[in-house]
Amino acid sequence: MTTLSTGEALIHLLKAYGVDTVFGMPGVHTLDFYRALPEAGIRHIGVRHEQGAGFMADGYARISGRPGVCLLISGPGITNAATPIGQAYSDSQPMLVLSSVNSLADLGMGRGRLHEIPDQRAVTAPITHFSEIATTPAQAMELVHRAFAHFASHRSRPCHISVPLNVLPQPSKGAIAAARLPGRPVPDSSALDAAASLASSCGPAVIITGGGSVDAAEEVRALAERLGAAVLPTIAGKGVMPADHPLSLEMTVDQPGTQSFICEAGLVIAVGTEFAEPDFWIPEPLPVTGKLIRIDIDAGTLARDWRADVAILGDAARSLDGILQRLEGRNTGPGYGSDALDKARGAGRSDFGSLERLHQPVIQAIRNALPPDGYCFTDMTQIAYSGYSLFPANRPRQWFFPAGYGTLGFALPAAIGAAFAAPERPGAVLIGDGGLQFTMAELATAVEHELPLAIVLWDNHSLKQIARFMREQQIEEIGVHPRNPDFATLAQAYGMA
Repeated sequence: MTTLSTGEALIHLLKAYGVDTVFGMPGVHTLDFYRALPEAGIRHIGVRHEQGAGFMADGYARISGRPGVCLLISGPGITNAATPIGQAYSDSQPMLVLSSVNSLADLGMGRGRLHEIPDQRAVTAPITHFSEIATTPAQAMELVHRAFAHFASHRSRPCHISVPLNVLPQPSKGAIAAARLPGRPVPDSSALDAAASLASSCGPAVIITGGGSVDAAEEVRALAERLGAAVLPTIAGKGVMPADHPLSLEMTVDQPGTQSFICEAGLVIAVGTEFAEPDFWIPEPLPVTGKLIRIDIDAGTLARDWRADVAILGDAARSLDGILQRLEGRNTGPGYGSDALDKARGAGRSDFGSLERLHQPVIQAIRNALPPDGYCFTDMTQIAYSGYSLFPANRPRQWFFPAGYGTLGFALPAAIGAAFAAPERPGAVLIGDGGLQFTMAELATAVEHELPLAIVLWDNHSLKQIARFMREQQIEEIGVHPRNPDFATLAQAYGMA
C-alpha cells in the first residue's frame, strides 16, 4: 500500500467524516490536497474568488446542518476568505477551512516568501473557534478530529487548520478513520424542573426561536401548543414554527407593537438566541419584563446581558422535551387566544411603511413561485429587510440572511453552496445591485454547473439604505450612487437565461 502524504491523508480523513464536497481554488501551495480528491471521491467546486469559496461553504452548512469545507492557499487565499469566515462565525455555522502556510522555518521571519503572512494564524483567530498550525503530520490529523468534535458538541463556529509547506508532503502514519464524536450537553435536571414550574405558573408565554432552535422545530411546536404560547422568531429562527400556525407571529420585534406584546407576557422562553441587535434589528435591549427562561448550548450566552430566572445549558430539542415531560399532569393556564394573537399581528404590522408595501408583492411572488420546500438566500438589501416579516417560512432552513456580520455579497455564493448540499430543493436568490457586484464573478460558477437558481435582483441604483441614513442625518450623499452595469447584458455574457 502506498504511503499517503499528510495532505493526501487529510483529504481521506475528510471523507471518513462524511465530507462529499469542498470549495476552493487550487494553487501551487495546495497541490498535495488536490492530488487526493479524485481517489477520495470528494467533489471539488472551483470558484472565481476565495471569498466565493467561503460563502459557498457557509451556504452548504446552513441548508444541510453539515460542516462546509473550503481549501485555500496561504496568504491571499486566507485574507480573501476572511469575510465569509467572519460571517459564519457571527451566525454560528460549522465551517472547516483547510489551508497551506509557509514552511516552519519561515514562519514569523518575514522573508518575503510567496503568499507569506508573518502570522497567518492571527488573521483568522478572532473569527474561528480555533486557528492552529499543524507542525507535524500527527497534529494535522488530530486538529481535524478536534474540529469535527467541536461541530458535534458545541455552538458551531469555523475552525481553521494551516498545514506548513514542508509538512504537507511528509508521510502520514496511522489509521485514517473518523473518531467517535461527543454529543451535545445534557440539560441539568434541576434546571428543567425549575423551567417547568415557571411554565405552569407564569403564563401567558412567548417563545422566541433563534438560530439554535432550527433542529428543534417539533419540540418548539409541541411546547407552544401545550402552553398556548405565541412563537416569535428571530431572523435566523424563521420557520421553526410554521408561519401559518395559529400560534405563530411574524418577525416584527423591530416594531413597537410587538415589543409591547412581549412586555405584557408573563413568561418569555428564549431558545438558541443571543438576543443580539441583528437577531431582531433593534438597537436597544429586548424589553422583557416577565420571567425569563433561556436555553442555549453556549454558556457565555446564558450569562450575558439578561439575567435569566432559569438558564438551561444544553441541546434545544432535549431541553424543550425535558420541560414538556415535566408538564405532564400540570395545569398551565389558557395561553393566548386567537383574538389576542390577531391583535398582536396587527400591532406588529401597524408601523409598516411605504417600503414594505412596495416590497410585499415581490416577496409574495417569490414565495408563491417556490414549492413548499423551496428556499431563499438574501443579502443586505432593503427588500430583504422587509422579508424578515413578509416572507412566510413554514419550515426551518428556508430563509437565509447574513444577520450578524451583515456582509454584502453573501447571497449568490451561499445559494450556490446550498444548491450542492440540497440539489432536490429549488432555490432563489434575492439580492441588491450593490451586493451582487461584490461576488458576481460566481455567476460563472452557477452557469458552469448548470445550477437551477433563480436570481431576483432588486436594482434601486444605489446603496439605498445608507443614502436614506445620510439624508436623515443631513449628510451629503457621498459614494452611495455608483454607476451600475447593464445587468441583463452581464447575465447574457455569463451564459445565463
